[in-house]
Amino acid sequence: MIEWLDTIPPGVIYLVVGLIIGLESVGIPLPGEIMLVSAGVAASQGVANPVVLGIVAASGAIIGDSVGYAVGKRYGRTLLGWLGRKLPKHFGPKPVRQAERAFDRYGAWAVFGGRFVALLRILAGPLAGILGMPYRKFLIANATGGIAWAGTVTTLAYIFGVVAGQWFHRFSWVALLVTVVLGWLIVRFVRRRAEREDEAELEAAEISDETEGPDETGESAKAEGSEPETDAPVR
Repeated sequence: MIEWLDTIPPGVIYLVVGLIIGLESVGIPLPGEIMLVSAGVAASQGVANPVVLGIVAASGAIIGDSVGYAVGKRYGRTLLGWLGRKLPKHFGPKPVRQAERAFDRYGAWAVFGGRFVALLRILAGPLAGILGMPYRKFLIANATGGIAWAGTVTTLAYIFGVVAGQWFHRFSWVALLVTVVLGWLIVRFVRRRAEREDEAELEAAEISDETEGPDETGESAKAEGSEPETDAPVR
């Protein structure tokens, strides 16, 4: 790929890098990181400007993630409804509610860190939209993660060359494994906490019903007892 990049003008390199990273961030499985590493190596050989390359990569990541967020927000609920009917145990109202709670608490870190993790780069934007993460919160995490990722990858590829690509490839999959384990632990924690909260709300509702019952009876009895008395006829 590096040899191919050496044969095209810098403007085309920037366009291709930004487009592939943007489409990957929307949710299409494309080799965005590999393309950025290759372009960074080409920049070290004077083919492109590394600063412009980093800006283009960060812009593609931010814009692509925002488009993925909008797609998830627009069509995600329809998809969840269909999955909920097919697989209610995994995508029914209760699991979705628990996922929303987890994403509301840890979603910003998932969006930021997901930029450095294989597969999560593709899913972070659409998933944030599906689970209703506020866009302002998403945009801050998305922008900081995109800038940090693009700057780090471009700089290391520019300094260390092809070796950096091997580092990132290994790191991405190790980070994915760690993220899966942490995600599983977080989901279990949030699920148990949500179940306890649901039980507490149910108990509170039962207690409220019990306390309101006698009051209503007493009020009705009082209302019946307070009927106006009629004066007895005077003879």
